[in-house]
Amino acid sequence: MKKKMSIEDLYDLAELFKFFGDSTRIRILYELIDSDICVADLASALDMTQSAVSHQLRILKQSRLIKSRREGKQIFYSLDDDHVKKMIELGMEHLSE
Repeated sequence: MKKKMSIEDLYDLAELFKFFGDSTRIRILYELIDSDICVADLASALDMTQSAVSHQLRILKQSRLIKSRREGKQIFYSLDDDHVKKMIELGMEHLSE
């Protein structure tokens, strides 16, 4: 039996899926599936400026889809948890069917 969700829960769920509605953010999340990456390496891999990548990382971090850790002067980003990875993988699986 499915769990009864409040209107607020449904709005929050819709907001979460909005973050997946941007191709740049999806590209960033996809790059983070297998490893922690710094802004410079993400920018290089995505052929984007560090400023543009940083802007998207800020949005993803605020939405709790990614997390960061500092090593010296560099900050490395990774997916916040396995749920984010599963959501991306399920989306990819759905597309391939």
